[in-house]
This record gives sequence, C-alpha cells and structure tokens, in this order.
Amino acid sequence: MRLRRVERSWSSTHVRFSDGAVESAQRMSFSAPAVERTEAGARKLGDLYWQVVRESTFGVLRTNDGEDGFEIRLLGRGPVLLRFSRGAQAVSAETVSCCYAILGGLLARVPAGSICFTQEGTDVVTVISAVEGFLPRLGVLYVPVQLRLHVALGRRYFMRLRREAKL
Repeated sequence: MRLRRVERSWSSTHVRFSDGAVESAQRMSFSAPAVERTEAGARKLGDLYWQVVRESTFGVLRTNDGEDGFEIRLLGRGPVLLRFSRGAQAVSAETVSCCYAILGGLLARVPAGSICFTQEGTDVVTVISAVEGFLPRLGVLYVPVQLRLHVALGRRYFMRLRREAKL
C-alpha cells in the first residue's frame, strides 16, 4: 500500500519544441524535506543523481571530472556522451537547487540547456529533476532512448533520495 502512495506522488512530463529542444521534468512529493536547506543539501541533490546514474547502469555510464565540469563517458574511457558544468547551488527560504549547464558531447546537437535538481517547499516538499533547453543529437530517437533512460534514472533517484532521507 505504501508503494502505491509513493507512485501517486511521482509524475513526469515531456515537451519537444519546433526547434528540436526538449524539456523533461520528473517530480515527487515528500512529507518532509529530503535535504537540508543549505549549499551542502543542494550539492547532495546533484551528487546523488550522478551516483544513481553510475550504479543503475552498472558502471557503463561514468562521470569523469574535467577542468570546468565533468563528462559522462562509456566505461569512463569511451566518447564523451554529455559534458556538464560544475554544479551551481542556490538556496532560498523555500528552494534548494543544484543546476548543471549542458556543455556538449556526442548526444548534444549544440551546447545548450541544463539539468537541475530542486527541492521546493518547507514542510511538505516537491523534488524536481528537470532538463530544460536541451537540443539532442538523436532527434526522433531521443524519446525511445535518452528520455526513457532519464525517466528510469529519475524514478531510481527519487526512491534513493526517499530512502536516504528516511521518509
């Protein structure tokens, strides 16, 4: 019964614009804050997602640090699939977020867009994983490949966040 309640609090939306840019967001409500309202809490929102990426793909997708950010590569050595800036944290009275600019890579048509992890609210909160303004190279294959992977990783991310916050 508890799993049903969790599943009902999770939602996902996706929009593709005429220029090919995509926006995708997954949301999940929590009965209490999942992270502290601090820069460390904001960093945790981002760091946890990248841990889930590596663990959920059994290490096939790995992050490597670079000069101005990090990149995702196949097995840590293959081509750069996506390149990101370092996480930018923001904290306000009701919001904690960690955002990464998309700087390019094999799966990006051009350097554009971002992926952000945000906690909104004070008591009951909503955590959002959102890709905005991304121009995928895969075009029509984006939905059956990249979007499906992002949604699946999002579900695991929210479950992991819930487990770690003991909610």
